[in-house]
Amino acid sequence: MKREDILSAAAEITRGDRQKDYGDWSDNADDIAAMWSVILGHEVTPRQVALCMVALKVVRLKHGFHADSWIDLAGYAALGGEND
Repeated sequence: MKREDILSAAAEITRGDRQKDYGDWSDNADDIAAMWSVILGHEVTPRQVALCMVALKVVRLKHGFHADSWIDLAGYAALGGEND
């Protein structure tokens, strides 16, 4: 898979059907941060949610090549950068 394909696919999923299916990232990141804050007992920010999702994808990639994980990694990086 070429880098252009990964970035193009990441751009598509962050603004396409996934957004229709799951809602706006900003709203979801706020909700996830609030939920994780309760579970962990300390404040979690939307930026930290994006960083944790990136970390999740990196760990999964340790176990071999998975194109969808590379695409998701690029997508979470872009979404996290947008929040800053």
